[in-house]
Amino acid sequence: MFLDVLRRRNPKFLEAAIVLHRQGKIPANAYVLDLDAVEANARVLKTEADRLGLKIFAMTKQVGRASSFCAAVQRGGINRSVAVDMACARATHRAGLRVGHLGHLQQVARHEAKGAAAIFRPDYWTVFNDDKASEAAEGARAAGYVQNLLARIRAEGDTFYRGHEGGFDAADVAAIADAFDALDGGRFAGITTFPALLFDHKSRKVLPTHNLATLTKAAETLAKAGRTGIEVNAPGTTSSVLLQGLADAGATQCEPGNGLHGTTALHVVEDLPELPAACYLTEVSHLSGGKAYCFGGGFYIDPIFPDYDVKAIVSDEPTVAASALRSVEVPPPSAIDYYAMIDADGPNTPKPGDTAVFGFRGQAFVTRAYVVGVSGISKGMPKVESIENGFGEPQAWPV
Repeated sequence: MFLDVLRRRNPKFLEAAIVLHRQGKIPANAYVLDLDAVEANARVLKTEADRLGLKIFAMTKQVGRASSFCAAVQRGGINRSVAVDMACARATHRAGLRVGHLGHLQQVARHEAKGAAAIFRPDYWTVFNDDKASEAAEGARAAGYVQNLLARIRAEGDTFYRGHEGGFDAADVAAIADAFDALDGGRFAGITTFPALLFDHKSRKVLPTHNLATLTKAAETLAKAGRTGIEVNAPGTTSSVLLQGLADAGATQCEPGNGLHGTTALHVVEDLPELPAACYLTEVSHLSGGKAYCFGGGFYIDPIFPDYDVKAIVSDEPTVAASALRSVEVPPPSAIDYYAMIDADGPNTPKPGDTAVFGFRGQAFVTRAYVVGVSGISKGMPKVESIENGFGEPQAWPV
């Protein structure tokens, strides 16, 4: 689905990626990023966040925490990251972003808390229970500062992805705040949840979840208890056009991820201010049984849409023409994606070595793919800035 948007809104990016692959400058099995577009997208999001008084943290996991991506985000005005796990914290810290938010979605393991506090000193640290709050506070105390703690809260009717559950009972938020303030090395700073916004397939719009209402109600409870300056962290499907709604609901923090590279579900159905800036590129390996097998390793297609006919541009020259599109069978998540199978029927049969470009929404950090940052596309001078793995670590390529 995103391939159609890429072909229409950012064709020079796809053509540049194909050229660089043909020249041997981009490996197969790579998420490719248009860094010029990422920088512009970050600037759009930061400008709107500033207008609304929202703190803004960049989510980088979807593009493998790439160092060149982090640098582009910083050029666009966003200087803090949200670390979905410790690997994110390490990579974004190494790339020059300050860790603005740690512990959400994944909590920090017990024996990593002291190191996380000493090295990263996150602006905010989310905890799901009293034990995790104590560990974060102890780490901060040892490092000589007081840690701002966010309580992950939940209430009846809230939505969580399976495996993401956890948090404090929202009805106890006032007592939770007092308990955090009593910790040596910790203080209560605010509340969070995920997701606060979700794409609704029926209406083709992004709508607030019950979780966002839970945050709003909890913030009101805290205000009645005399607390002021409460941070309300409300991540979810994030585009600049949605920030006003978050601010109206009382949010003080936002965390764009897919919005930075123009791949939220809403970007498929509406032309939003952010340009699509990510694709997946690989190449044909061999033909067998009427199929052209292309190298895999990065075929995690984020299941935000029901199953659809996945297509790729397959060509030995730069193009975004409809005639270059071919249907592709991608292995199911239960299988290892050594290859995907491209329909090889009809004229212009794919050949070994042909470039194959996809436009699905990925999650590079859970794959074996390279992540490649390309600058200069908007100026007609594309240049590969980095080739890294999903941990933001440079990779020697070719071997």
